[in-house]
Amino acid sequence: MTVDQHANAVGLTEVVTRLRRVLRSSIRADIPWESLPMAQVELLQCVAERDGTRVGELAGLLRLAPNSVSTLVAQLTDAGLVRRERDPADRRAVALRLTEAGEQALTGWLQAHERRIGTAMELLADHDRDAIIAALPALGRLVEALGDRPRPPNE
Repeated sequence: MTVDQHANAVGLTEVVTRLRRVLRSSIRADIPWESLPMAQVELLQCVAERDGTRVGELAGLLRLAPNSVSTLVAQLTDAGLVRRERDPADRRAVALRLTEAGEQALTGWLQAHERRIGTAMELLADHDRDAIIAALPALGRLVEALGDRPRPPNE
């Protein structure tokens, strides 16, 4: 990795970290009911995208240990946001689905973030807003590249 590549990787990491932090804290400040930890929100998003998924599949998608995902699922089930159902194809397996309350919580979370980001984007100069919008496809490809990358054994 060249010095420039390293500096770019560090810069992107810092910006993404700061963006996640400020989004999380600003949403909680603006919307008092927003108290779901990010790990739970990410799990809700995965369950919404893959209705009927299993804990093992979620663990792989989220790159978490299956017992960590089981704990998150238990918390979301206790909160009434996710329900467990027997998989008709395999009666030993449990499929996860969002409840109506889970769908409402996730929709509210997504809409709050969309409003927050939309408002902030309006405050930017046109050239900054255009640069961010132009970067979205490349950032999407970066996410795919990171997701497809084999994990080193020590991760």
